Formats: sequence, C-alpha cells, structure tokens
Amino acid sequence: MIRERVADNVYVFTSELYAQVNAGLIVGPDFSVVIDTLAYPEETQEIREFVEDRLGSPVRYVVNTHHHADHTLGNWWFKGAVVVGHREARAMMDTVGRESLERARQTSRELRDVQLVLPDVVIDQGEMSLRVGKRTLQLVPLPGHSPDGLGVLVLEDRVLFSGDAMMPLPHVVSGDLEAMTASLKRIPRLKLENVVQGHGEVILRGEIQNAVRSNLNYVACVRREVTRASHRKDPGAYLASVSIEECGKSRILLGGLAEDLHRRNLLGMYGTLYGKA
Repeated sequence: MIRERVADNVYVFTSELYAQVNAGLIVGPDFSVVIDTLAYPEETQEIREFVEDRLGSPVRYVVNTHHHADHTLGNWWFKGAVVVGHREARAMMDTVGRESLERARQTSRELRDVQLVLPDVVIDQGEMSLRVGKRTLQLVPLPGHSPDGLGVLVLEDRVLFSGDAMMPLPHVVSGDLEAMTASLKRIPRLKLENVVQGHGEVILRGEIQNAVRSNLNYVACVRREVTRASHRKDPGAYLASVSIEECGKSRILLGGLAEDLHRRNLLGMYGTLYGKA
C-alpha cells in the first residue's frame, strides 16, 4: 500500500494489490474520518494501524462513496465507527453485495472472515456535512459510475475524494452516461486543489481541467461507437475493433486493466441501449 499526504492531516492510501483503488483519511484533533476502504483486509488493516496506533486517533466515521466491494469491504475493520453512505448504496450492499461476497469467500481465503457492514447513516438526496475539528467534509452527489455515487469535498483544503465518478478511465458498464457527464462537468466548477480519484493517481490543480476533458471525450467516444455499432450487421465484431487509443486513452492505465475495462464499457453500454451485441 502507498500512503500520500495531500494536505495537512489529509492522506490518500493506494492499493498495490487491486486496481490502484484509493481510500482517504482526514485526521482531526479528537477523531478521524476514513473515506472508502481497500479491497484486501491486510491493506485496510494498515490504514487502521496508521491512524489508530501510530497517530492515536480513533476512527469515528467511515464514508462509502458507493457500494462496490473494492471500496466497502473494509468497513468491517473499523468496529464502532459510524458508516455513512447513500441510501441506494445500503440497498445494493444488502443484496448484490452479499451475493458477491459469498462467491468471493469460496475462492479467497483472505475474505472468509470478512463481514459486510452496511451504512448506518444514509443520504437520500441533497448534501450532508461532517465536522472534523475545524474542517468541513461536504458529501455531494456524483452519480454516473453508479447511481449511489458520492464525493467528499474537504472544503477548507479544496480536496475532493471523487469515488469512481473520476477515474483514469471512466467505467460506465452499469452506469449512466448522462449522469456521469453531469458529474464530470461539476468537478472543475468546485475550484479544487486536488482530486483523489477512486482509482489511480491524485490529480493536481493544474491537471484537473484536462483530466476531466479527457474523460468527457472518452465517454462521448464510447457513446458514438456504440451508436455506430447498432447500425452494423455484426455489432459485436465492430465493437471489438474499437481500440482504447481511438477513444483517446492508453491501455497501460490502471496497471494494464484499462483495455479490459474499455471492452466492458463498449459492450455494457451497447447492452444498456440496444440489448446484447
């Protein structure tokens, strides 16, 4: 696991075991807040040991930016903390989340003892704020990757933990293109110093506009190519011919996972709009 400090008492933890997924930590004078967790127990335990043992700060809240397991399975390691998330995140974790964890337990020894911990406090619509000492954490809706997407804005530092609304390569397999486009367009208007993506490197102030523009162009390209495929006799073959580079992205992103995600984006969006290719 890689640890990076992006502001005073604001940390990012990046997994070295799974898809460069990120978790965050805001340390206050009396307690701390964790934003998402990492996919494997040993990495989430490292976060807990860093904040509670090394810094001596109890974790009072865990905020889940969305329901996907690589961001939520580690809730279990922060016993006694209040978990905060979207109402739909709680519902999805309680259904498909339980089913996927049960399947994962059968093949992964590391996950056999993990228990699913659902959000205690849920947001249905609008925004919510948490105070951590003199800092304000503003929870803002950022749907698109999933309908339950939340961002966490550290107001005083202008640091946004975007969840998977912002990634090196947008992931829209089960998402909503229009909602993702609106969320992406919102990010530059927040006048940020840093964006902590759901996966990948932290984006610095001078890079945010270009990073968002690149993602918007990619999403538009996926939509355009899916529409073209719908007019072909063999849409699956056409989609298979659309390279990630044609949509302005590199296949080496996310430790080499980008090419597979690109394929799934094309097929998933085709399925959403037109049925199975």
